[in-house]
Amino acid sequence: MFADSAKIIIKSGNGGNGHISFRREKYVPNGGPDGGDGGKGGDLIFQVDDGLNTLTDFRHRRKYAAQNGEEGGKRNCHGKNGEDLVVKVPAGTIIREAATDKVIADMSGDNTRQIILKGGRGGLGNQHYATSTMQAPKYAQPGQPGIELEVRLELKVIADVGLVGFPNVGKSTLLSRVTNARPKIANYHFTTLNPNLGVVDLEGTGGFVIADIPGLIEGASEGVGLGHSFLKHIERTKVMIHMVDAASVEGRDPIADIYAINSELKAYNPELMNKPQVIAANKIDAIYNEEESALPALKAEFEPKGIKVYPISAVSGEGVKELLYHVNELLSGLDDAPVVYEQEYFPEASLFQDEAYTVEYNEEDNVYVVEGPKIEKMLGYTNIDSEKGFLFFQKFLRQQGILDDLENAGISEGDTVRMYGLEFDYYK
Repeated sequence: MFADSAKIIIKSGNGGNGHISFRREKYVPNGGPDGGDGGKGGDLIFQVDDGLNTLTDFRHRRKYAAQNGEEGGKRNCHGKNGEDLVVKVPAGTIIREAATDKVIADMSGDNTRQIILKGGRGGLGNQHYATSTMQAPKYAQPGQPGIELEVRLELKVIADVGLVGFPNVGKSTLLSRVTNARPKIANYHFTTLNPNLGVVDLEGTGGFVIADIPGLIEGASEGVGLGHSFLKHIERTKVMIHMVDAASVEGRDPIADIYAINSELKAYNPELMNKPQVIAANKIDAIYNEEESALPALKAEFEPKGIKVYPISAVSGEGVKELLYHVNELLSGLDDAPVVYEQEYFPEASLFQDEAYTVEYNEEDNVYVVEGPKIEKMLGYTNIDSEKGFLFFQKFLRQQGILDDLENAGISEGDTVRMYGLEFDYYK
């Protein structure tokens, strides 16, 4: 069964606790603390697997957890780091936070591997807390907890062209003729229950990927019929082919069908209407009376609006090549970058909601100092050197109100801000 959505729980590993121990050896008087640091918790990583094309595997397993880091040991022994857990998904999978439905990651394009949840940092052993006045510290730092999150996985097929139309207009037949795809074909509604993909090879061009989207009907955007489950697969396509029955074999009005489908697309996502469209007027082999053909009316209705109408026969192949070359021409004028959804939700932010921080001006060093558990945790979970980490760092400062607090403290452009070991100049 084709599965294009799943809800699972993911968790990164907890950091191991720092160890409390003291050196106890013969001939070594006054042995000091020698508790080792805890190991780092494993990361939870998503990775694209080209051998997968559905989310079926996630129907049988609900929770995915990386390994915890081990506690530090005596004699300064560092605890073992927890093993990362790599979760494999098909290309085109979007990972959303279940409660807010915001995008955490889109496993498309160049993004084939991403750390979704970072493991907790290991705690420091008591050897780090020895001072001249406290030579036998009996405490160590606990490891940072991992992050647990319920996420929704959503697969949106990656195709250049989406083939849409009411059931039984010949979409699967066209796909089987122009690609190596072999969809199940029969003469009844909703033959196609899954999106089918195929590669179109055109002489003199690079070709393109086409997806046969299961038949849409009126009310699809509200969950009627099968369309609601598959409307999302149209979002990644760049060009849409509207397929209609020009012979009106079943007595349908092709013009009304096109407007009905466009209405459903607009109701689902208004941006879909900005995609170039072309009309494939199918079943011309079944037209026996030209006067009763819907072709003149289709051309009169849509070609003045810039939507070309191509009479074709998916069975005989008549007119198909002209349609495909026009579609390829439309694609060549568009950006060839894949449609990738930007990150909207940063899992690390959920750890810092209730933590405190302070903003103070240090006159001696002429810097603004921001510190506290919230800041220390954020820096511990965030790789500022990476593009995604730096983006999260910027959003964190803004969303947590830290930038507002700095401005209330009198900061000006060019002033220096210090957060533990990190310093940067402030600019709006």
